[in-house]
Amino acid sequence: MNLDETDIKILDLLQENSALTTKELATKVNLSPTPVFERIKRLEKEGIIKKYTAILDADKLSKGFIVFCNIRLKHHSRELGKLFRDAIMVLDEVTECYSISGEYDFLAKIHVQSMAHYQDFVVNKLGDIECIGNLHSVFVMGTMKQTFALPLASS
Repeated sequence: MNLDETDIKILDLLQENSALTTKELATKVNLSPTPVFERIKRLEKEGIIKKYTAILDADKLSKGFIVFCNIRLKHHSRELGKLFRDAIMVLDEVTECYSISGEYDFLAKIHVQSMAHYQDFVVNKLGDIECIGNLHSVFVMGTMKQTFALPLASS
């Protein structure tokens, strides 16, 4: 994708606050609203901007107990991989899941209310996924940095 400095500035501003109006963005990038609107529509059409969302406060919603769970399948096969993917997609507590290399096959980020809720989640939800062979849980004690913005500054 050919992104110029103005595109990058617009993306940076939207990552910081996606609720900015086209007029507010135009003022910040020194353009009129029409070209800014057209740039945003192009960035959306090209799939660079995937969607707009609200970032919620997990603690205020009683979902602030965060666990990173390393998951290993019983064995590797296309069938077990698909079973796992299908099962993990319907678990609301799993907010992110990555296929990874190394000792484990997947890394899942899980949001629950408490340790007791996590134990219940492991026993009654992850435990029902028969293709899981092993898991290892890491509990978040504090957050040092959390950003949802991608670094866009040129190297």
